[in-house]
Parts: sequence; C-alpha cells; structure tokens
Amino acid sequence: MNTLIIYDSSYGNTERVAHAVAEVLSEHGETRVVSATEIDALSKEGLDLLVGGAPTQRHGLPSVVRDLLEGTPHGALRGLRTLAFDTRYHHAKLVTGSAAKEIGKLLRGLGCRLLAPPESFFVIGAAGPLEPGEEERARAWAASSLGRVRRASSA
Repeated sequence: MNTLIIYDSSYGNTERVAHAVAEVLSEHGETRVVSATEIDALSKEGLDLLVGGAPTQRHGLPSVVRDLLEGTPHGALRGLRTLAFDTRYHHAKLVTGSAAKEIGKLLRGLGCRLLAPPESFFVIGAAGPLEPGEEERARAWAASSLGRVRRASSA
C-alpha cells in the first residue's frame, strides 16, 4: 500500500500526529510524510491512500492546505481513499472549528472516498504541546483506518 501523508504544522504538533500515523501505516507499505509547503500539486498516481492533516486556525483550515486542495483539478483524485485529521483545542467544534472537517469536505469534492470521519487530536495551548496520549490515539486511529482500507480493497 502506498500512502502519502500531507500536513501543515505551525508548532510541530500536527507534524507529530502525522508521523505517529505514518508509524502504523508504514508497516503495510511505503508511507511518505510531506509538508504541504513542499507539494506543488496532488495526484493519485501510484497512491492507495492520501492522508491530510492541519492545525485548526481561526476556526478553519490554513491557507497552504486550502490552496493545495482547491488548486487540485476536479477529478484528479477521483476514487482515491483518504483520511483527514487536525489538531485543535479540546472544546466543541462549534467553538473551535475543525480543519479536519474542511479537509474532508474538500477531498470529497475532489471525488475522494473518506474511510473514516475526520478526526481531531487535541493540544493544550496554541503552541501545544499535544494533550497526553494523543500520539497513541493517532496510532490507534491509523490502525483502525487501515482495517477500513483493507475492507475497501477487498470489496
């Protein structure tokens, strides 16, 4: 299974979650973790799974991730299996917003299939750190999602 994990991270917390997810997914194939600032365009060529993650900023998605997804030609990712996550404060989404929810919406609009609802991982303050146990929870989420990838592949 070839996986690409793209992320944006202001203080390193989202990057830590991306790498925790990658630890699990890399046990099942090639997994690359790349900052969204290093990608010019997205393509499903050679990919089985795309994972997108970003910190929730000002109730939504950082512009670097939004621009990357909105700049992807319609249909370029059609049928690609995807997952979306964010890092945010541990309050109701109504209060904090959710970058993961926006990533998921944009990916679905590009024709992707989300394998799980967008997931949030929590930080203690604006600069972090992650709440205790969040990297472990990210690994568990990745493992659970991997089961969905397998079921989708055999269907």
